[in-house]
Amino acid sequence: MTTVLDFIRHGEPEGGSLYRGSTIDDPLSEKGWRQMWSAVGETSHWDRVVSSPLSRCHAFARALAERYTLPVTTLHDLREVGFGAWEGRSSTEIRKTHPREYQRFYADPVNNRPEGAEDLHAFGQRVAAAMEGMAADYAGERILVVVHAGVIRAALGHVLQAPAAAWYRTRVDNAGITRFHYDDLGKQLIFHNRPDLN
Repeated sequence: MTTVLDFIRHGEPEGGSLYRGSTIDDPLSEKGWRQMWSAVGETSHWDRVVSSPLSRCHAFARALAERYTLPVTTLHDLREVGFGAWEGRSSTEIRKTHPREYQRFYADPVNNRPEGAEDLHAFGQRVAAAMEGMAADYAGERILVVVHAGVIRAALGHVLQAPAAAWYRTRVDNAGITRFHYDDLGKQLIFHNRPDLN
């Protein structure tokens, strides 16, 4: 029996590319909605939808669930990692105003968190617990999990046993899909960052 967890990153939010953790809740832009519908296609591949509570994820999760009459669940532990003082700011702005801080963060995101940011190990633990919970609660089902780039990075880290210091070496596109399988042999990454399921 295989449980399929398809993690999809939300589409582009209103306001464009910014550091948005769990305190900024911008909705999807029109482009973001198009990205999401294009990625999932015209057929439902899932038995249920699970979502971050933030509107850039949950609004689409609810819309997809309504279209295909699927159950939808919100998991608070799937919210994005907190970025502290960087929230609401662009990478271009931070590179310009705090270049050393920015470089240190990407060299070692565990020990060089933005001021007030969530601990990366604690974040990884809550994402791992959410994954294991879904795999147990919905065993044998196909689940679409609508989340954030950071959550997908932490999920990859959990499945691949990659240290948190390496998570930001992974690109995660808006509406990119990452698939994991859980079966009697354990958990496995099937593919990462696909633009659609065609």
